[in-house]
Amino acid sequence: MKITILGTGAYSIGIALMLAKRKENNIMLWTENPDLADNFRKMHKFNSIFPEVEIPDNIMVTDSYEKALKDTGLIFLITSAKYILNVCENILPYYKKTPLCIASKGIEHTTLSPLSEIVKHTLKTNNISVISGPTFAIDLVNNEPAALAIAGLNKKTINLVRENLANDTLKLRVSKDIIGIQLCGSIKNIIAIAAGILKGLGYSESTQAFLINESLHDMKNIIYALGGKKKTILSFAGVGDLLLTCSSSKSRNYSFGYVIGSTKDNEQIEEYLKNNTVEGYYTLNSIYKMLQKKGIEIPLITLIHNIVCKGENPNNLATFLINKA
Repeated sequence: MKITILGTGAYSIGIALMLAKRKENNIMLWTENPDLADNFRKMHKFNSIFPEVEIPDNIMVTDSYEKALKDTGLIFLITSAKYILNVCENILPYYKKTPLCIASKGIEHTTLSPLSEIVKHTLKTNNISVISGPTFAIDLVNNEPAALAIAGLNKKTINLVRENLANDTLKLRVSKDIIGIQLCGSIKNIIAIAAGILKGLGYSESTQAFLINESLHDMKNIIYALGGKKKTILSFAGVGDLLLTCSSSKSRNYSFGYVIGSTKDNEQIEEYLKNNTVEGYYTLNSIYKMLQKKGIEIPLITLIHNIVCKGENPNNLATFLINKA
């Protein structure tokens, strides 16, 4: 079966390698960068991301939406969350109700909607699933045992994704909470920024664990308030991904927070944002606005927003944790 991946970032490549384990699959990655596609055709390598990784013959790259989507049986959306709406609008002329899986994490910033809602309304389909969980791209590439939660709008789409993506090193566990899975994957990036800030300020692992524990309660309340299920916090997309993202410099969100806490230098902070895709930064603004719009008060989110976006003293984060009711 032909499987299309929209996006050629590190995570797209990790997922492509997982899908390519089934030799009968032919994986076509789409990129907006013609030079990357041309270089791949010549070298059959992703030199700018994983130069040492051997790419199987059943993975190819194109910069054409039409070629990417022609005769495909499954589509993965793995672009930055802020581009999902644009990508969906661009593929609409070639889209034929093909089952989709969203692996991007975040909230669409113009509509303040979960990505599944953007895809559903733009492409007029219910053939949608989402995956989220504690998986760094490099760990997928290295075939480390890993796990993802999957939820969807119909069982057929969920089963198709599981049949092609789950393998000897990647476990997929089904959830019935498509909203909660997406919110977990979004909010954990915000908390990872806060964890990085604490690390940058020189606070211990105990203080970071303090943050993680407190944030679990807030995440659970946000999920419930926005239409998800509280127990989803216990899924791979919840606790699992939160622990991973809040404790590793492999996370760009955590590393971004570290820059804020360790330098407090606006130029260095802006430079990091310029050179790295920090999903948590964009999600922070979206979640903050969404909570305000719905009249939901989550002081931790407000504080992180004020530190990251308004220049409030990062040390207020530790003080807040101690004084939090």
